[in-house]
Amino acid sequence: MAILNLPRDLIEEIVSRVPLKYMRAVRLTCKTLNALSQSPSFMKLQIGKEAAAIKEGETRMIMLMDCNLYLISVFFKGVDIDPYIEHKGKLTCLNDSDQVTISQVFYCEGLVLCIFKDATRFVVWNPYLGQTRWIKPSYSHRRDECDSFSYALGYVDKKSCRSYKLLRFIDYFRGVPERQILCYEIYDFDSDLWTTLDVTPHWRIVPFGNRGVSLEGNTYFCASERNSEVDGHHGHKDHIICFDYTKERFGPLLPLPFSAGYDDYVTLSCVREEKLAALLMHNEVNLYEFDIWITTKIDAEKISWSKFLTVDSQPAIPNIRGSFFIDEEKKVVMGLNKYLQWNHHTLDIIGVAGYFRALDLPEPDCRNCWPHVCAYDPSSVQIKPPAGSQVRPVHKAAKACVLGRSLYKKFMGNIFNCFR
Repeated sequence: MAILNLPRDLIEEIVSRVPLKYMRAVRLTCKTLNALSQSPSFMKLQIGKEAAAIKEGETRMIMLMDCNLYLISVFFKGVDIDPYIEHKGKLTCLNDSDQVTISQVFYCEGLVLCIFKDATRFVVWNPYLGQTRWIKPSYSHRRDECDSFSYALGYVDKKSCRSYKLLRFIDYFRGVPERQILCYEIYDFDSDLWTTLDVTPHWRIVPFGNRGVSLEGNTYFCASERNSEVDGHHGHKDHIICFDYTKERFGPLLPLPFSAGYDDYVTLSCVREEKLAALLMHNEVNLYEFDIWITTKIDAEKISWSKFLTVDSQPAIPNIRGSFFIDEEKKVVMGLNKYLQWNHHTLDIIGVAGYFRALDLPEPDCRNCWPHVCAYDPSSVQIKPPAGSQVRPVHKAAKACVLGRSLYKKFMGNIFNCFR
């Protein structure tokens, strides 16, 4: 290959101009280019070019659509210029021969955790480097293609590197102790082992659609006080709670700056990987209005808030679900609007003085995979392979979750029947 005869710094300059979506193909070309693409000097060069290439008003996102991941850019330059979406291309962490479907995706500072529909394995992936780490669950039980577990990815900062961990749990409650399923476990990338956590919660993390938000290595969830008299699916969402991966435990309940009603909707987001934002949709009082608050101080045990925006979107009714993004300078919020029709979704941009734009997303072909978007910035973080081998050894759990497994299998059928 003629290019390999050139000086290394010139090769790096040439290859660094390749768009991110084509880097996987470059790495597969030969071992030399694969090694070069993962060298510190090249990664610094290309990530710098990627950052410089981001245009004014551009927000890059990873979108889950039809069980696949796509890189998109949303351009919003001001209320006087029509926003638009630019599709960058499909992202893949798999060989072309692999046939799997992604049901959930979670983001943590450049790394993406993908949960597959068959729930027999997960993958943590750096889209920029093309590195992957495949993980098998301690056990898996599926019914009606619905995964009732919650997931999160975080890390512990060490002197020379980050040590990543994966949190997986189910906390299901239907008003009586006999119908409770409770199991919290954590996977350690360094030891390649699952460990069951000793958790007796006095709180409840709101299930179904409550994706945790990663901030500085920890994960924050919407939560409520645990109350046996309240249906476990709802409750008043007036707190958040942090899982600390260093201590491998949850912190205390942290107050939200509001008390949400039973039918109100609350979701969290991250602002430039520096702050948390909380969105409250007033479904009980005013369908057209929502508030956004941003943290001014936050750690695992303390928090303070400042109101960022109050929006009255009349005549449009906002229906933001899941992740959202804010532009502090332009005073707008962008969020995924999941309409009642399974094949119609938009990315809504809402601001002050009645500003509203709905950008159509492609129509999905799969009704069982609802779209989801998360912010994305390329990262040079290396994913550590399993110790001693590139192939994961036979799983040996540090502590079997026997009670959780038996309860899960025993009551899962009844639980799903409750929603029919």
